[in-house]
Amino acid sequence: MASRPRGSRPLRTLLAALVVTSVVVPVSGAARPAAVPAPAPRALAPLRDAGPDVLAERYAVNREGIRAAERMAEGHGDRARAEALRGMAGPARQFLSFDGRDGGRTTEVFGDLARAERIAVLVPGSDTNLDRYERLRSGAMALQRELGGRSAVIAWLGYETPSTVSPGVLSPARAAEAAPGLRAFAGAVAALRPTARISVLCHSYAAVVCGRAAPGLDVAHLVLFGSPGAGAENVSALRTPATVWAGRGDDDWIAHVPHGELQLPFGTVGLGADPVTPEFGARIFAAGPGGHSDYLKPGSLSLRNLARIVSGQAPSEERRDA
Repeated sequence: MASRPRGSRPLRTLLAALVVTSVVVPVSGAARPAAVPAPAPRALAPLRDAGPDVLAERYAVNREGIRAAERMAEGHGDRARAEALRGMAGPARQFLSFDGRDGGRTTEVFGDLARAERIAVLVPGSDTNLDRYERLRSGAMALQRELGGRSAVIAWLGYETPSTVSPGVLSPARAAEAAPGLRAFAGAVAALRPTARISVLCHSYAAVVCGRAAPGLDVAHLVLFGSPGAGAENVSALRTPATVWAGRGDDDWIAHVPHGELQLPFGTVGLGADPVTPEFGARIFAAGPGGHSDYLKPGSLSLRNLARIVSGQAPSEERRDA
Protein backbone atom coordinates (compact mmCIF):
# COMPACT_ATOMS: atom_id res chain seq x y z
CA MET A 1 0.00 0.00 0.00
CA ALA A 2 1.33 3.43 -0.88
CA SER A 3 2.41 5.58 2.06
CA ARG A 4 0.26 8.54 3.04
CA PRO A 5 1.52 12.05 2.32
CA ARG A 6 3.22 13.64 5.30
CA GLY A 7 0.76 15.63 7.39
CA SER A 8 -2.31 14.16 5.65
CA ARG A 9 -3.92 13.03 8.90
CA PRO A 10 -3.96 16.49 10.55
CA LEU A 11 -5.32 18.02 7.37
CA ARG A 12 -8.06 15.41 7.11
CA THR A 13 -8.91 16.17 10.74
CA LEU A 14 -9.04 19.84 9.82
CA LEU A 15 -11.50 19.13 7.04
CA ALA A 16 -13.62 17.04 9.40
CA ALA A 17 -13.69 19.95 11.87
CA LEU A 18 -14.81 22.27 9.07
CA VAL A 19 -17.69 19.94 8.21
CA VAL A 20 -18.77 19.72 11.85
CA THR A 21 -18.72 23.47 12.39
CA SER A 22 -20.59 24.05 9.13
CA VAL A 23 -23.40 21.90 10.52
CA VAL A 24 -23.32 23.21 14.08
CA VAL A 25 -23.08 26.95 13.39
CA PRO A 26 -26.49 27.45 11.79
CA VAL A 27 -28.07 25.82 14.85
CA SER A 28 -26.05 27.79 17.41
CA GLY A 29 -26.37 31.01 15.43
CA ALA A 30 -30.14 30.77 15.45
CA ALA A 31 -30.10 31.06 19.24
CA ARG A 32 -28.19 34.33 19.26
CA PRO A 33 -30.08 37.55 20.06
CA ALA A 34 -30.64 40.07 17.29
CA ALA A 35 -27.92 42.66 16.79
CA VAL A 36 -28.28 45.53 19.24
CA PRO A 37 -28.31 48.95 17.54
CA ALA A 38 -25.77 51.60 18.49
CA PRO A 39 -24.88 55.06 17.18
CA ALA A 40 -21.95 55.68 14.85
CA PRO A 41 -18.89 56.90 16.78
CA ARG A 42 -17.73 60.48 16.59
CA ALA A 43 -14.69 61.29 14.49
CA LEU A 44 -11.57 61.78 16.59
CA ALA A 45 -8.19 63.40 15.98
CA PRO A 46 -5.32 60.99 15.20
CA LEU A 47 -4.06 59.20 18.30
CA ARG A 48 -0.41 59.78 17.39
CA ASP A 49 -0.85 63.52 18.05
CA ALA A 50 -2.49 63.17 21.47
CA GLY A 51 -0.89 64.58 24.63
CA PRO A 52 -2.26 64.04 28.19
CA ASP A 53 -4.99 66.67 27.80
CA VAL A 54 -6.05 65.36 24.41
CA LEU A 55 -6.17 61.80 25.77
CA ALA A 56 -8.42 62.92 28.62
CA GLU A 57 -10.72 64.62 26.12
CA ARG A 58 -10.74 61.51 23.96
CA TYR A 59 -11.73 59.37 26.95
CA ALA A 60 -14.59 61.80 27.71
CA VAL A 61 -15.88 61.76 24.12
CA ASN A 62 -15.96 57.97 24.06
CA ARG A 63 -17.65 57.89 27.46
CA GLU A 64 -20.49 59.91 25.95
CA GLY A 65 -20.60 57.53 23.00
CA ILE A 66 -20.94 54.57 25.35
CA ARG A 67 -23.79 56.30 27.19
CA ALA A 68 -25.55 56.91 23.88
CA ALA A 69 -25.16 53.22 23.01
CA GLU A 70 -26.52 52.32 26.45
CA ARG A 71 -29.67 54.36 25.80
CA MET A 72 -30.18 52.67 22.44
CA ALA A 73 -29.68 49.22 23.96
CA GLU A 74 -32.21 50.05 26.67
CA GLY A 75 -34.68 51.22 24.03
CA HIS A 76 -34.07 48.02 22.09
CA GLY A 77 -35.00 46.01 25.16
CA ASP A 78 -31.56 44.49 25.77
CA ARG A 79 -31.15 45.21 29.46
CA ALA A 80 -28.05 43.04 29.81
CA ARG A 81 -26.22 45.00 27.11
CA ALA A 82 -27.41 48.29 28.61
CA GLU A 83 -26.13 47.31 32.04
CA ALA A 84 -22.75 46.29 30.62
CA LEU A 85 -22.47 49.61 28.79
CA ARG A 86 -23.42 51.49 31.95
CA GLY A 87 -20.39 49.97 33.65
CA MET A 88 -18.15 50.78 30.69
CA ALA A 89 -19.18 54.45 30.92
CA GLY A 90 -17.82 54.78 34.46
CA PRO A 91 -15.73 57.90 35.19
CA ALA A 92 -12.50 55.93 35.70
CA ARG A 93 -12.69 54.03 32.40
CA GLN A 94 -10.36 55.10 29.56
CA PHE A 95 -11.50 54.23 26.06
CA LEU A 96 -9.38 55.35 23.13
CA SER A 97 -12.15 54.22 20.80
CA PHE A 98 -15.65 52.78 21.03
CA ASP A 99 -18.09 51.54 18.41
CA GLY A 100 -21.08 49.62 19.72
CA ARG A 101 -22.28 48.40 16.32
CA ASP A 102 -22.04 44.81 15.05
CA GLY A 103 -20.98 43.26 18.34
CA GLY A 104 -18.68 46.11 19.29
CA ARG A 105 -15.16 47.43 18.68
CA THR A 106 -13.33 48.95 21.64
CA THR A 107 -9.87 50.03 22.71
CA GLU A 108 -9.46 50.51 26.45
CA VAL A 109 -6.40 51.71 28.37
CA PHE A 110 -5.35 50.46 31.81
CA GLY A 111 -2.69 52.67 33.38
CA ASP A 112 -1.29 56.05 32.36
CA LEU A 113 -0.66 55.82 28.63
CA ALA A 114 0.77 59.33 28.41
CA ARG A 115 3.66 58.44 30.73
CA ALA A 116 4.04 54.71 30.24
CA GLU A 117 7.51 53.31 29.57
CA ARG A 118 6.22 49.76 28.94
CA ILE A 119 3.09 49.22 26.87
CA ALA A 120 1.34 45.93 26.17
CA VAL A 121 -1.29 45.78 23.42
CA LEU A 122 -3.51 42.82 24.33
CA VAL A 123 -5.41 41.32 21.38
CA PRO A 124 -8.23 38.86 22.22
CA GLY A 125 -9.28 35.76 20.36
CA SER A 126 -12.60 34.21 19.41
CA ASP A 127 -15.93 34.92 21.11
CA THR A 128 -14.90 38.35 22.40
CA ASN A 129 -17.46 41.13 22.01
CA LEU A 130 -19.35 43.65 24.15
CA ASP A 131 -21.43 40.92 25.76
CA ARG A 132 -18.27 39.01 26.76
CA TYR A 133 -15.96 41.94 27.30
CA GLU A 134 -15.45 41.49 31.05
CA ARG A 135 -13.09 38.57 30.53
CA LEU A 136 -10.77 40.70 28.39
CA ARG A 137 -10.96 43.59 30.85
CA SER A 138 -10.14 41.36 33.83
CA GLY A 139 -7.10 39.95 32.06
CA ALA A 140 -5.84 43.40 31.05
CA MET A 141 -6.23 44.67 34.61
CA ALA A 142 -4.35 41.68 36.00
CA LEU A 143 -1.49 42.22 33.56
CA GLN A 144 -1.26 45.93 34.35
CA ARG A 145 -1.11 45.18 38.09
CA GLU A 146 1.65 42.63 37.46
CA LEU A 147 3.61 45.14 35.39
CA GLY A 148 3.35 47.86 38.04
CA GLY A 149 4.13 51.55 37.66
CA ARG A 150 5.14 53.33 34.44
CA SER A 151 3.22 50.75 32.43
CA ALA A 152 0.01 50.62 30.42
CA VAL A 153 -2.02 47.77 28.97
CA ILE A 154 -4.29 48.43 26.00
CA ALA A 155 -7.11 45.96 25.36
CA TRP A 156 -7.57 46.15 21.57
CA LEU A 157 -10.88 44.68 20.46
CA GLY A 158 -10.56 46.21 17.02
CA TYR A 159 -12.04 43.45 14.90
CA GLU A 160 -15.03 41.12 14.67
CA THR A 161 -13.80 37.98 16.38
CA PRO A 162 -15.04 34.63 15.06
CA SER A 163 -17.14 32.27 17.11
CA THR A 164 -15.23 29.32 18.53
CA VAL A 165 -17.81 27.03 16.92
CA SER A 166 -17.84 28.39 13.37
CA PRO A 167 -16.09 27.85 10.04
CA GLY A 168 -14.55 31.31 10.46
CA VAL A 169 -12.33 30.16 13.32
CA LEU A 170 -10.64 27.66 10.99
CA SER A 171 -9.77 30.28 8.40
CA PRO A 172 -7.29 33.19 8.36
CA ALA A 173 -9.79 35.36 6.46
CA ARG A 174 -11.08 37.24 9.52
CA ALA A 175 -7.49 37.79 10.65
CA ALA A 176 -6.51 39.21 7.27
CA GLU A 177 -9.33 41.75 7.57
CA ALA A 178 -8.24 42.72 11.09
CA ALA A 179 -4.48 42.99 10.48
CA PRO A 180 -4.36 46.45 8.86
CA GLY A 181 -6.25 47.95 11.79
CA LEU A 182 -3.90 46.42 14.34
CA ARG A 183 -0.87 47.52 12.34
CA ALA A 184 -2.17 51.09 12.14
CA PHE A 185 -3.04 51.18 15.83
CA ALA A 186 0.36 49.89 16.96
CA GLY A 187 2.01 52.48 14.73
CA ALA A 188 -0.08 55.25 16.31
CA VAL A 189 0.89 54.10 19.81
CA ALA A 190 4.55 54.05 18.80
CA ALA A 191 4.26 57.60 17.47
CA LEU A 192 2.50 58.71 20.64
CA ARG A 193 5.11 57.11 22.93
CA PRO A 194 8.29 56.82 20.81
CA THR A 195 10.54 56.00 23.79
CA ALA A 196 8.30 53.28 25.26
CA ARG A 197 8.90 49.54 24.89
CA ILE A 198 5.82 48.19 23.09
CA SER A 199 4.79 44.55 22.98
CA VAL A 200 1.80 42.94 21.26
CA LEU A 201 0.25 40.01 23.12
CA CYS A 202 -1.97 37.71 21.07
CA HIS A 203 -4.30 35.14 22.64
CA SER A 204 -5.82 32.23 20.74
CA TYR A 205 -7.17 33.24 17.29
CA ALA A 206 -5.57 36.67 17.80
CA ALA A 207 -2.23 34.99 17.06
CA VAL A 208 -3.42 34.68 13.46
CA VAL A 209 -4.33 38.39 13.46
CA CYS A 210 -0.89 39.26 14.82
CA GLY A 211 0.79 36.94 12.34
CA ARG A 212 -0.90 38.72 9.44
CA ALA A 213 -0.04 42.13 10.92
CA ALA A 214 3.54 41.17 11.85
CA PRO A 215 5.42 42.55 8.80
CA GLY A 216 4.31 46.08 9.68
CA LEU A 217 4.49 45.89 13.47
CA ASP A 218 7.44 47.93 14.74
CA VAL A 219 7.36 46.54 18.28
CA ALA A 220 9.83 44.91 20.65
CA HIS A 221 7.98 41.66 21.24
CA LEU A 222 5.24 39.64 19.56
CA VAL A 223 3.84 37.11 22.03
CA LEU A 224 1.59 34.22 20.93
CA PHE A 225 -0.15 32.30 23.70
CA GLY A 226 -2.86 29.66 23.55
CA SER A 227 -2.35 29.88 19.80
CA PRO A 228 -3.81 27.53 17.16
CA GLY A 229 -1.31 28.93 14.65
CA ALA A 230 -0.09 32.26 13.33
CA GLY A 231 -0.97 31.87 9.67
CA ALA A 232 2.66 31.04 8.91
CA GLU A 233 4.98 28.07 8.82
CA ASN A 234 7.73 29.65 10.93
CA VAL A 235 9.04 32.86 12.46
CA SER A 236 10.91 33.82 9.30
CA ALA A 237 7.65 33.81 7.36
CA LEU A 238 6.25 36.43 9.75
CA ARG A 239 8.86 38.90 8.43
CA THR A 240 9.02 40.87 11.66
CA PRO A 241 11.95 42.49 13.47
CA ALA A 242 10.21 41.77 16.78
CA THR A 243 11.29 38.96 19.08
CA VAL A 244 8.60 36.28 18.72
CA TRP A 245 7.56 34.34 21.83
CA ALA A 246 5.15 31.43 22.18
CA GLY A 247 3.67 29.65 25.19
CA ARG A 248 0.97 27.11 25.95
CA GLY A 249 -0.53 25.95 29.23
CA ASP A 250 -0.35 22.26 30.06
CA ASP A 251 -4.16 21.91 30.10
CA ASP A 252 -4.93 24.07 27.07
CA TRP A 253 -7.23 22.21 24.69
CA ILE A 254 -5.80 24.20 21.78
CA ALA A 255 -2.88 21.72 21.76
CA HIS A 256 -5.20 19.19 20.09
CA VAL A 257 -6.20 21.46 17.21
CA PRO A 258 -4.80 20.11 13.90
CA HIS A 259 -2.19 22.33 12.29
CA GLY A 260 -1.51 23.07 8.66
CA GLU A 261 -3.23 24.83 5.76
CA LEU A 262 -5.37 23.70 2.87
CA GLN A 263 -6.04 25.80 -0.21
CA LEU A 264 -9.64 25.14 -1.27
CA PRO A 265 -11.72 26.76 -4.04
CA PHE A 266 -13.51 28.99 -1.54
CA GLY A 267 -10.41 30.01 0.42
CA THR A 268 -7.80 28.80 2.91
CA VAL A 269 -8.66 26.40 5.71
CA GLY A 270 -6.19 26.03 8.58
CA LEU A 271 -4.07 28.42 10.59
CA GLY A 272 -0.51 27.30 9.90
CA ALA A 273 2.15 25.59 11.97
CA ASP A 274 2.09 25.13 15.74
CA PRO A 275 3.97 28.11 17.26
CA VAL A 276 5.33 26.13 20.23
CA THR A 277 7.13 23.52 18.11
CA PRO A 278 10.91 23.82 17.67
CA GLU A 279 10.45 23.98 13.89
CA PHE A 280 8.44 27.20 14.18
CA GLY A 281 11.42 28.95 15.76
CA ALA A 282 9.78 31.12 18.43
CA ARG A 283 11.28 31.61 21.87
CA ILE A 284 9.27 29.46 24.25
CA PHE A 285 8.14 30.69 27.66
CA ALA A 286 6.72 28.52 30.43
CA ALA A 287 2.95 28.98 30.81
CA GLY A 288 2.30 26.64 33.72
CA PRO A 289 -0.51 24.10 34.17
CA GLY A 290 -3.42 26.35 33.18
CA GLY A 291 -6.07 25.99 30.52
CA HIS A 292 -7.05 28.07 27.52
CA SER A 293 -8.60 30.91 29.54
CA ASP A 294 -6.05 30.96 32.38
CA TYR A 295 -3.07 32.81 30.89
CA LEU A 296 -3.90 36.12 32.60
CA LYS A 297 -5.06 34.56 35.86
CA PRO A 298 -3.66 36.46 38.88
CA GLY A 299 -0.81 34.58 40.53
CA SER A 300 -0.16 32.32 37.55
CA LEU A 301 3.23 31.58 36.02
CA SER A 302 1.90 32.57 32.61
CA LEU A 303 0.86 36.03 33.81
CA ARG A 304 4.18 36.59 35.50
CA ASN A 305 6.12 35.55 32.39
CA LEU A 306 4.00 37.70 30.09
CA ALA A 307 4.76 40.67 32.34
CA ARG A 308 8.46 39.83 32.36
CA ILE A 309 8.57 39.70 28.57
CA VAL A 310 6.78 43.04 28.29
CA SER A 311 9.31 44.47 30.78
CA GLY A 312 12.27 43.18 28.77
CA GLN A 313 13.21 40.49 31.30
CA ALA A 314 13.80 36.80 30.74
CA PRO A 315 10.82 34.59 31.56
CA SER A 316 10.96 32.42 34.66
CA GLU A 317 10.70 28.63 34.76
CA GLU A 318 9.62 28.60 38.39
CA ARG A 319 5.99 27.72 39.06
CA ARG A 320 3.95 29.54 41.65
CA ASP A 321 0.45 28.64 40.41
CA ALA A 322 -2.18 27.92 43.02
